[in-house]
Amino acid sequence: MTLILALDFGGTKLAAATVNIGSRKWLHYERRLSPVDADAKTDLEIMRSLIYSLLQGTKPAAIGVSFGGPVDASTGTVRLSHHVPGWENIPLKALLEDEFGVSVGVDNDANVAALGEQRFGAGQGYDSLFYITVSTGVGGGWILNGQPWRGAGGMAGEIGHIVVDPAGPVCLCGKRGCVERLASGPYMAQNVREILEKEPQRRKGLKDKEILRGLVGDNLTLLTGQLVSEAAAAGDDLAKQVLHKAAWALGVGIGNVANLMNPQRFVLGGGVTKAGEDFWQVVRQVARETALPEVDFEIVSAVLGDDAPLWGGVAIASIMVEALKFSVE
Repeated sequence: MTLILALDFGGTKLAAATVNIGSRKWLHYERRLSPVDADAKTDLEIMRSLIYSLLQGTKPAAIGVSFGGPVDASTGTVRLSHHVPGWENIPLKALLEDEFGVSVGVDNDANVAALGEQRFGAGQGYDSLFYITVSTGVGGGWILNGQPWRGAGGMAGEIGHIVVDPAGPVCLCGKRGCVERLASGPYMAQNVREILEKEPQRRKGLKDKEILRGLVGDNLTLLTGQLVSEAAAAGDDLAKQVLHKAAWALGVGIGNVANLMNPQRFVLGGGVTKAGEDFWQVVRQVARETALPEVDFEIVSAVLGDDAPLWGGVAIASIMVEALKFSVE
């Protein structure tokens, strides 16, 4: 059997797994949280520990890597991490190849997850799809004609920074009303928090105030996107309002992307997409209203969950192994 090693450098967690090519069952799998004060060196040491723990003296045929940040996939160089300092221009592919003596492929997490879903998940049988992750941020990865499409500079798929509300709140990127500014988990929590802080008296006694404050013990700094979703599901008016705006923003972004690139399928993953059927209904309705009537597409839920980047890593490594076999033949 041909052994594959898949690695996932996430913003808050590190994961590694081994699998035999052709199998859908992990041989070994380990996940660890990245320390709060982590830097690139810390993450690399933790990942090395995970790798040696998994391999147990065996050698993989290839390594596929997902990284949570901009990557130059042609050289396997990490440009930076938005969550962990010290990753600026780190030659991750070269570092791993030097240490383990096998071919390594590195790409950003959205592209890798897109490939994972296309090969092993909700995109099987489709040669054009757009994968969108909606969690801490909003990112996207393209599969076109069965292959990842990264764009001229590797920045294709940034649906999170499509502007849908030019008069909206300022995003971290500096623009107003980006999809990410309205639809990501942390920003949804921030939007709820700001409304409650500005209008505490007007909301006094309302059901939404009771539910939201009850979930965090009246400590608004503890609000998260997940709690906003839970409050909305429990009938919280304010949470439903913010979640509806998030779904609207995502739907507008998807509808515009559908008009521009016309993929067969949109595959949505990430924590925010677990917000419930109301969220999905708004996303689908607004996307359909935004796109031209002639543009046909589907919006479905990702099926690989948090393991999508790891399965994408398996796909990257498998492609390299297949290419090597072909060249030898």
